[in-house]
Amino acid sequence: MTDQVNDQVTDQVNKLLRTLRGSAPLKVSDLLAALGLAHKATFRANYLNPALAAGLIEMTNPESPRSPVQRYRLTALGEAASGR
Repeated sequence: MTDQVNDQVTDQVNKLLRTLRGSAPLKVSDLLAALGLAHKATFRANYLNPALAAGLIEMTNPESPRSPVQRYRLTALGEAASGR
């Protein structure tokens, strides 16, 4: 990956972390609205999956990733990273 791509992913993940900071766990639809995004697949690829892989956010129902009541919240690592 180029530095530009890494910076962009980092910026996108940071936006997600700031959105989740201090809030109750949120659904994907709520996160999309809060970030002003419409395309769910792009959101998952550029925001959600990198944050999950880095351990910055977690699912409220990890045993059922596609659950209609699935929500996402910051981990302790995500809390620390979002405070930068």
